[in-house]
Amino acid sequence: MSLTLANKITIGRIILIPVFIAVMMYYTEAREYLRWYALGIYLFAEITDVVDGYIARHYRQKTKAGSILDPLADKLLFISALLCLYKVGLDHDWAVRMPLWLVVAFVSRDIILILGSFLVELKVGIVEIRPNVWGKVTAFFQVVCIVAVFLQFHLALFVWWVALCSTVISGIMYMKEGIKVLNDDVR
Repeated sequence: MSLTLANKITIGRIILIPVFIAVMMYYTEAREYLRWYALGIYLFAEITDVVDGYIARHYRQKTKAGSILDPLADKLLFISALLCLYKVGLDHDWAVRMPLWLVVAFVSRDIILILGSFLVELKVGIVEIRPNVWGKVTAFFQVVCIVAVFLQFHLALFVWWVALCSTVISGIMYMKEGIKVLNDDVR
């Protein structure tokens, strides 16, 4: 079977990640334009996430590969952006810097959910991860956090706390769902 258009777009998003990282790592105050290039790459990648999801659902192009590659691409892009912005904030004099506590909270949630998914898969078999409302709200606010740092938005702290709260709530909701799946398998 050949790759669907949705899968091709997802693979394109994965290919953009090292480009994004390279642009961020070459950033200096003398090359301020690289911040805007990196933001453009990041936003383009986020838009392709919406587009490939729409295509997969609307044109019935959902595949097993897509169900693995799409969340993988999302996590890789997001974690890359977090780490790059944190590093740039340490190395350069940005007024608004990605705080370590937020990076740790976001990455920890993702690691816990990934490990939980593996545990469920080992115990139950194939895991179908369906995004819930809190997961989508969290994803939205996490993207807003990234953009707020790129734009040096002076009210970013407010956005960070909203994103942190939604991250914790969605993490708890996903863990409850995973525990439910595990408990249902025991019966």
